[in-house]
Amino acid sequence: MNDLDEKRERLLDLIRSFQSCAVAFSAGVDSTVVAKAAQLALGDRAVAVTGVSPSLAERELDEARRLAELIGIRHELISTEEFSNVDYVRNAPDRCYHCKSELFTQMQSIAPRLNVEVILSGANVDDADDYRPGAKAATEHQVRSPLAECGINKDEIRQLAAQWDLPIWDKPAMPCLSSRVAYGEEVTPERLEMVDRGEQFLRDQGFPTVRVRYHRGDVARVEVPAVDIAKLCEDDSRQSLAEHLKGLGFRFVTLDLEGFRSGSLNTLVPIETRTNS
Repeated sequence: MNDLDEKRERLLDLIRSFQSCAVAFSAGVDSTVVAKAAQLALGDRAVAVTGVSPSLAERELDEARRLAELIGIRHELISTEEFSNVDYVRNAPDRCYHCKSELFTQMQSIAPRLNVEVILSGANVDDADDYRPGAKAATEHQVRSPLAECGINKDEIRQLAAQWDLPIWDKPAMPCLSSRVAYGEEVTPERLEMVDRGEQFLRDQGFPTVRVRYHRGDVARVEVPAVDIAKLCEDDSRQSLAEHLKGLGFRFVTLDLEGFRSGSLNTLVPIETRTNS
């Protein structure tokens, strides 16, 4: 048995040690692997829970439904109310804490109805290397992170997804839409719809890995992988993108010449804030 096989069995054994569980399920690779492991380990005693709000991209909700059906796990949708929290809307660097706290609070409130013992997240060992204020909320709500507890990193998660024939094994990271709004700019449903529709347009044009980031003054900063920048700068692509984004409400459209960087807005967070999170 190789190292990945050992970690897989350790993951399944850990989840089997729970009487039942609810997985915070976003349809990303991490939470999908946890959902699959929970279904294998606990069967009907596992449930996937997806929080629905304007911060969830429309296609991600569709994918969550499709993946839950494919895995064969019970799937619950809950409406989260993070936009009623002024600390979330003001969009300070700790925004993710308020979002995760709302999600886990809602999940705990329905746990008796779902008859689940523990809440699981998709956090993994690589998350410790990034600024993750949501981890504080997980600790406060006694959320377990089986991937991290079993020492499983992002590459191994993708390998497990491929082993289990999960079609999203190579899916790019897809954090919530609010992560596209520059810190200090209010997060509003209208701005997130602009971002969501802009990214959907680019994916339909053949750019699967993309970010449309919102900056002050209704400025769109578009990120695609460096190898795709020349393609996006071709006259037809460039003009159609500018027209489409302006039609959505952006006043200016810019292209980031450094290319796609997951979590690039975190570079704006003071180092002492990241260190003390």
